[in-house]
Amino acid sequence: MINVPDDPIGRLPDAWRFCVGTGRFELALRRDYQDSLALVQKDIGFRYIRGHGLLSDGVGVYRPHEYGVRYAFTYVDQVVDAYLGLGIRPFVELGFMPYDLASGDQTVFWWQGNVTPPRSWTGWAELVKATVAHLVDRYGLDEVRQWPIEVWNEPNLAPFWQDADRDAYHRLYEVTAHAVKEVDAELLVGGPALSPGAGDWMARFADFVEDRQVPINFVSCHAYSSGPAQHVPFGTHQTLAPATKLLDQFAEPRATLAGTALAGLPVHITEFNSSYRPDNPIHDTAFHAAYLAPVLAGGGDHVDSFSYWTFSDMFEEVGIPTALFHGGFGLLTHRQLKKPTYHLYAFMARLGGEALARGDDHLVTRHPDGRLAVLAWAPVDVEGTAVGPGDGHRVRLSVPLAGAADAFVARAHVGEDAGNAYAVWCAMGRPLSPRTREIEVLREAAEPVRRYERLPVADGRVTLDLALGRHEVTLVEVSAVVDETPPWWSDSHLLGRGDE
Repeated sequence: MINVPDDPIGRLPDAWRFCVGTGRFELALRRDYQDSLALVQKDIGFRYIRGHGLLSDGVGVYRPHEYGVRYAFTYVDQVVDAYLGLGIRPFVELGFMPYDLASGDQTVFWWQGNVTPPRSWTGWAELVKATVAHLVDRYGLDEVRQWPIEVWNEPNLAPFWQDADRDAYHRLYEVTAHAVKEVDAELLVGGPALSPGAGDWMARFADFVEDRQVPINFVSCHAYSSGPAQHVPFGTHQTLAPATKLLDQFAEPRATLAGTALAGLPVHITEFNSSYRPDNPIHDTAFHAAYLAPVLAGGGDHVDSFSYWTFSDMFEEVGIPTALFHGGFGLLTHRQLKKPTYHLYAFMARLGGEALARGDDHLVTRHPDGRLAVLAWAPVDVEGTAVGPGDGHRVRLSVPLAGAADAFVARAHVGEDAGNAYAVWCAMGRPLSPRTREIEVLREAAEPVRRYERLPVADGRVTLDLALGRHEVTLVEVSAVVDETPPWWSDSHLLGRGDE
């Protein structure tokens, strides 16, 4: 039994909900994308959203002609208007290179984002200034000053930046940062958006920025915990390191930058997940929710934000998905089916601001009105050979609840046998294109199991004895019972027979 103290140990950081990832920019023009984002915002409420391709040809910003260049913001305006209407702001990523401004033909992804330096650095600077100035003009300076502006994506990897040329990226960052600051000195610009394991890149970037006195307001990098890809038709399997590996990666930038001019800057993990592949079935499982639970509970100790990659399976880096469940990054599938990890985030959104206790399998919080909210999870085994049913886990807590004789306890959980549409889809025979009735069944199966009870309060405390199934994540909400039952009420009257 864990005795949870009355006094808080601190505030619960909301770094987990600061930002969420998305597929390429123009996907936001689709109705199903906006419907999915609206659902996510209702249940979770992220503050920012980040994705690739703002300046790629699919968005059509850079439009050269024989008399010069026109910057067209038709799609940009529609997408940003939709974001703001849903209560979420853009975390702006500047990339990739418009084909007509690119110095080469190298592209990345099925949708062919160009990843070569500009053939004209002046042309690139003018494109950046025009884009940022347009955002300021349309949405107001006070608003856009709140939007982080990140320069490129994973330039330390050759697929994302030609030859992973460090010097060329440093020049890109310098030109871009100055262009942003020419629009307004208080706009937030940062980078270098590095993939995991790039400590040397980060250190040399810090030296470059300091030596050249280049503007920088935040540092960004990414975190993933999967091993080499083992490809199968239309999918990928990978080993996973323990979830603590993600927390180690979160902590790495501050350790690397200690003693440099960048020490003390906000650190944003602008992408994180278990696997870096958008076709790894682990993303769809109950295992995944339990795996990431300690990361969401503890990640705010290390960074200012960590952005889940991504909110939806509407994501086409390796092509259009071939099945409803295909291992996509999303918290939601196409057609808005909620995955277990979606519910992990929705449970986090219902926690209180005061943290009372945190352990390897639980997080206890309190709301301002005294209600308690407990997140508990069954630790996972990354060395296991299956993600199916197995031994359960028990969490026993004594939690404080002052001024009540009884407590109302509401519990919602997901796991191998609850809130797990993927498992039901597998039981159906993995239909590639489920029919309407099958979609309805999957939608029902995707919801958490909920149950309710009334427990006694003894000496201002409530005992919660939580038996968790394998890979279960559970939310328990505890509130004081204010009993308004009439004094004349008796259950024996229900059949109209009176007291007997």
